[in-house]
Amino acid sequence: MKTDVTKVMVDEHCLILRMITLLEKNTALMEQGRFRNWTFFIDAIDFIRNYADRFHHAKEEAVLFVELVKNGMPEKQSPIEAMLMEHDQGRAYLRAMEAAVLKAQNGETGMIPVIAANARGYAELLRNHIDKEDRILYPLAERVLPEAVRADMLRAYAAARAPEAEAKYLRLVLDYEQQG
Repeated sequence: MKTDVTKVMVDEHCLILRMITLLEKNTALMEQGRFRNWTFFIDAIDFIRNYADRFHHAKEEAVLFVELVKNGMPEKQSPIEAMLMEHDQGRAYLRAMEAAVLKAQNGETGMIPVIAANARGYAELLRNHIDKEDRILYPLAERVLPEAVRADMLRAYAAARAPEAEAKYLRLVLDYEQQG
């Protein structure tokens, strides 16, 4: 039986999707004039930038995708190139959302449609991205990666972990979920 090298990624997707759900809900409430908690958006941006990007995407980009290329997957015109492009697109949505939230927080008007467009764009991108990874890329990785590289991959994932930060972001999501 092969060592599963994508389970950690699927598990991380679960927490990311929970934050995406909160982002979608609070964006809709903001557009209805029923939510103006800019701190939530700052926290969501921090979560996405650090948990989703720095912890999760970094494991994909520095470990999983590298091993897939080493083991025969093309780097260009491939699922890897598509995933990397989507990571970059997500970062662009995040930068635009952050700029608009900071302006709104400082009292500038007209930012709600900008925040909403970028939050919705990010959420839709990430939901589709995670679906493709969970249903297509990760099962493919489990089929093609040889057992010989799997222990090193798991060690690299473990070295990239930041348990205190992971606990912080889990608490953050739980706190916002409990707020209703």
